[in-house]
Amino acid sequence: MTAVGEALRRCRAEGRAALVGYLPACFPDVERGIANLQALLDGGVDILEIGLPYSDPVLDGPVIARAADVALRAGSTTAAVLRTLEAVAASGAAAVIMTYWNPVERYGVDRFAAAVAAAGGSGLVTPDLLPDEAEAWLAASDAHGLDRIFLVAPSSTDERIALTVRFCRGFVYAASVMGVTGVRERASAQAPELVARVRRYTSLPVGVGLGVGTAEQAAEVAQYADAVIVGSAFVRCVFDAGHDAPAALRKLAADLAAGVRRMPATG
Repeated sequence: MTAVGEALRRCRAEGRAALVGYLPACFPDVERGIANLQALLDGGVDILEIGLPYSDPVLDGPVIARAADVALRAGSTTAAVLRTLEAVAASGAAAVIMTYWNPVERYGVDRFAAAVAAAGGSGLVTPDLLPDEAEAWLAASDAHGLDRIFLVAPSSTDERIALTVRFCRGFVYAASVMGVTGVRERASAQAPELVARVRRYTSLPVGVGLGVGTAEQAAEVAQYADAVIVGSAFVRCVFDAGHDAPAALRKLAADLAAGVRRMPATG
């Protein structure tokens, strides 16, 4: 079992959902990016998703796309992302890389998988890769013992969900809404049904992402999901806080962590 699997198992044993926090690597630069990720852990995030900045982030909303641009202008490279992963994993963090598929292919699929494993990472979240088109990644993840986290969405058919979860390892990423990343005013009404549909086909933990940005939303999603995934809210926090980002991130992470740790309402 990977570190991510252990973290999910531990949270389940505690009777709560896990809090998954996303930030791009090298945002706003390599060293401050590492400090910001550490701040998420200090605030109570259970699992880190480290984004690999990419020049064509078609599935990301304006906040994360802007952050990727900042990171690339600061000199983000695959080597710098792997260095970031190694730094946070060395502190004991459970971490995965979230990446579009093109950078992995360009680097070399098996070479990338070997580097992630060597850096202490648990695997990859691959939002634009379909499992039935992922032969090279399936082989490489098996060879290096990595989790492979594919996405399902409200538009996914039952047949597509069944196929996707069959190839997932670690957890299943349930995108709670259609469209790009970003904080929403309300948690998705489609997400509970999507999670229920996923659970018909797998016993893997199900994480819900896209749209969660407050403790109240986190508490709501934690009632039916195994993991609550937060990205844009943390990225926006970095933009708003500037040099005070680590302190602001710790506070936001602590608020969200309190949300996922709330006891279910009774009565």
